Amino acid sequence: MKMTIRGLLAVLATTTMLAGIAEARSLKWARSGDSLTLDPHAQNEGPTHTLAHQIYEPLIIRDHTGKQLPALATSWGVTSDPAIWEFKLRTGVKFHDGADFDADDVVFSLERAMQPTSDMKGLLTSIESVTKVDSHTVRIKTKGPNPLLPNNLGDLFMMDKGWAEKNNATKVQDFKNKEENFAVRNANGTGPFSLVSREPDVKTVLKRNDNYWGKAEVPLEVTEVIYTPIKADATRIAALLSGEIDFVQDLPVQDIERLRQDRKLRVNSGPENRTIFFGFNVGDADLKSDNVEGKNPFADKRVRQAMNMALNRAAIQRVVMRGESVPTGVIMPPFVNGWTKELDAAPAVDLAAARKLLADAGYPNGFSTTLHCPNDRYVNDEAICQAAVGMWGAIGVKVNLVSQSKSIHFTLIQKQPPETDFFMLGWGVPTFDSDYVFSFLYHTRAGSRGSWNALRYSNAEIDSKIQTLSSETDIAKRNATIADIWGRLKEEALYIPLHHQTLAYGMKSDLDIPVDVSNQPKLKFVSFKRS
Repeated sequence: MKMTIRGLLAVLATTTMLAGIAEARSLKWARSGDSLTLDPHAQNEGPTHTLAHQIYEPLIIRDHTGKQLPALATSWGVTSDPAIWEFKLRTGVKFHDGADFDADDVVFSLERAMQPTSDMKGLLTSIESVTKVDSHTVRIKTKGPNPLLPNNLGDLFMMDKGWAEKNNATKVQDFKNKEENFAVRNANGTGPFSLVSREPDVKTVLKRNDNYWGKAEVPLEVTEVIYTPIKADATRIAALLSGEIDFVQDLPVQDIERLRQDRKLRVNSGPENRTIFFGFNVGDADLKSDNVEGKNPFADKRVRQAMNMALNRAAIQRVVMRGESVPTGVIMPPFVNGWTKELDAAPAVDLAAARKLLADAGYPNGFSTTLHCPNDRYVNDEAICQAAVGMWGAIGVKVNLVSQSKSIHFTLIQKQPPETDFFMLGWGVPTFDSDYVFSFLYHTRAGSRGSWNALRYSNAEIDSKIQTLSSETDIAKRNATIADIWGRLKEEALYIPLHHQTLAYGMKSDLDIPVDVSNQPKLKFVSFKRS
């Protein structure tokens, strides 16, 4: 959506200063793209979860450093049976419509999140059953011991069973097929803010939940949130500079230094738990998007290795990212269990060796193909793709770039079969464990696993090893399996890792919102500077 400053002013004109706590006020928040849906189980996507965290809550959350904190569960632990976890729920919690939160809502929400149309089901593959013990105690039985179950629950939001039943929203939205339900544009959570209005890709307004259970534990100084997606970098930054926006979550790298010099503003920066990379269709016998008849160049490892060697990560870091990235050779960030310096090492740029690999694979003159890239999801995503296209052209791989909104881009990846042969993707790891990467991106697309595996890659031996990770309690043995899987997958060069993403937040000087490693700032923690 194209938006001018005048149009933005009109969008924000409804903002009013609400009475309440001293210094409390509305927070006008902008970023490059919108939440894809309000259905809390339909899309496992960062900005979608970020907005949902203001309205809904999981059993366990993480703070901006990644530390786990109690949310709707006050305590959790394994019972005498190592395959059963018990969660004690917070009492006195109410949904925004006044309904009580209890164990029935947890059982309903987790079972809902395991439905076939849920994009969250891959986090719950180890669960055999969820049962209510009493009104505020739930037990989760897994298919064998799963010591990392709590790590998988940070973005699993709790819904009101009665509200969902009343509004015919018990079934999760089928996002990839453009289905809608009541929960797509409406919400009823337990979180610090409740939904006032929702205009997708235009504006979402939230108001403070004055009955929030945690109001004595957090500042909760923001009285109203006006969330405005502004795709154009220049428009977004102009709105921040003019004071019409208080907080910008996606600062364009070219503007960071200039904004740091403005005394009316504050810029906070830090690493994100996210890696940016490119993926190939390695499984189809022939590609629809290339000029090679009857063959799939990407199915040959030498082609993938050649394109990996042609990608000049240092140049992208310096020119495109203005230093705001960390080049890598693996598709997991350093926060994740399984990361090592050895895996992180990227191949040296060697165009001559890359051309030889292409020739050895039968493509001495290269070939042409199409790359799909989002233009409103990752930091400088379209500019990165443009730079990479030129680098691959230097070895004879002629790439046609198709850049489009994330809502279209992600659908191409998630469709079955996928509708892209070559694509950019960024992956955060909310569980902070390699199993999350393996299960979503490498495991055969079947059942609850592999929902983001657009590679058409399937390896029964790798699948079997991945499946053991959710039940192995011997940490040393489990970590050895993780290292073995990574060694095999990196050698295959199924993805081309680019860099770990670095974030910068821009805000008015009376705010100090730290960069969240998951890029999910939770506005209940925000305080305004006292004058």
